[in-house]
Amino acid sequence: MSPAVKYTLGRLGLFVLIFVLLLPLPLNILVKAMIALVVSAAASYFLLADWRNKMGEQLASAASRRTTEKQRLRAALAGDEEAAAAGDRAARPTNAYTRTGAEADADTSAGAEADTSTGAEADADSKTHRAG
Repeated sequence: MSPAVKYTLGRLGLFVLIFVLLLPLPLNILVKAMIALVVSAAASYFLLADWRNKMGEQLASAASRRTTEKQRLRAALAGDEEAAAAGDRAARPTNAYTRTGAEADADTSAGAEADTSTGAEADADSKTHRAG
């Protein structure tokens, strides 16, 4: 079980325990809940210190991982090839169907030369396709 879940359940358990202990007292239910909240917060500071510290360490390590990944992604977006290759999701499998950059450039330039229609002609073509 993760330290965050342990600590949260411990805090909730302390609150419920103190609230149940206050039930026999002749006080308003909201006053009992407020007293239980304050006392359980103070008790958890001392009784659950170890779980709180472990939860803090877990959150700090997660934050440092996110910061490292964010820096790597920024470097990859800036054009750093080593940073792009270092990421888990950056590596693509190469197979027979993967085109090289030159092939993609050739297809793009050939497509740009072949499409010489004006904007009005393209609009007319799209309207006839939708109507039909």
